[in-house]
Amino acid sequence: MGFVLPDFATEDRLLSQAHRGDQTAITEIYERYFPAVYQFIRLQVDDPALAEDIASEVFFKFVDTVGGRSGPSRSLRGWLFRVARNEIYQHYGKIRQFPTSTLDDWLSTPSEGDLEVQFIHSVDLERARQALRMLAADQREVLILRFVEELDLQETAEIMGKNVGAIKSLQFRAINTLRQILGESNVTTYG
Repeated sequence: MGFVLPDFATEDRLLSQAHRGDQTAITEIYERYFPAVYQFIRLQVDDPALAEDIASEVFFKFVDTVGGRSGPSRSLRGWLFRVARNEIYQHYGKIRQFPTSTLDDWLSTPSEGDLEVQFIHSVDLERARQALRMLAADQREVLILRFVEELDLQETAEIMGKNVGAIKSLQFRAINTLRQILGESNVTTYG
């Protein structure tokens, strides 16, 4: 589960073609990015149909704005996640529950690279579920963007409307809060 980093040259080419109204490029953007945008939304919205509706709205906005001033001019992926985040907030406000069904999927998927995710996977799943539910919404969101969607610090900062230092701090606090909740204090955090 997680998003494989795209080829940025391809992303730039597709965005450039979409700006010129190329329908093939718009279709390819949809096919490439819809699954990741849906997953990001689904991890924050308990209803799969609602998550699909919100993801569709993100792509309607993309098509409506791609040639205009409010459309993406760079970092297509960042723009899509930022719009998805805004759509979730419009629907729920800033306070929302972390869905347990998608949380179960995420926690039961083995992770190979990130020590933070390995730490979460190493604890009892029920304890991890409870701990993640106790995090503030922005802390859960930074963990989703960084470790589920595998976005880098800069992309996460742009999506969340914060600077990179604030994202590092938020990520650090989220991991440390999880450790405190779970009674673990000797695992190293890397940024």
